[in-house]
Amino acid sequence: MKVETYGRMSLAMSFSQDLYLKALTFAARAHGEQKTPFGHPYIVHVSSVAMEVMVALRAEPGGDEDLALVCALLHDVVEDTSTTPSELEAAFGRHVADGVSALTKNPTLGKPAAMRDSLERILRQPAEVAMVKLADRITNLAPPPPQWTAEKVSAYRGEAILIADTLGAASALLAERLRQRIERYGR
Repeated sequence: MKVETYGRMSLAMSFSQDLYLKALTFAARAHGEQKTPFGHPYIVHVSSVAMEVMVALRAEPGGDEDLALVCALLHDVVEDTSTTPSELEAAFGRHVADGVSALTKNPTLGKPAAMRDSLERILRQPAEVAMVKLADRITNLAPPPPQWTAEKVSAYRGEAILIADTLGAASALLAERLRQRIERYGR
């Protein structure tokens, strides 16, 4: 565990601030001008996912914070940008590349099959990768975009239930937050 000193205050940390900033910068460059469905810069989404993971890691210590936070910041770069897993491996190592690859849905599969396939691959990764998926869906369960149909909202909520049921053991805190969001979603 690293201890950083700021004036008279010491903070115990077990993640690398330099690695965090490297991943945040990589994600910002990769996502570029990409926006969320609400028009926010996409980097806000990945930062929100990292914040959810960080809170869970503080409440449930003992996990690999570097793996969890770097995967949180990079979780969509392969799925949503031209970034390849080999580029991630070169920049961040095999564990991060494997984690992000597991979080990436296979576009050749139909939507339900792609989600199941990704969840199966996530289960073969360290629990920190599952925490990222839980945090991602928590963040995505803000009020649905106004252009979404009731059917799409219902299907997205159903996916969230599947994620919570499949990956909830990775973090009791994130699983509970996700279930709370599911309860309110689409109302």
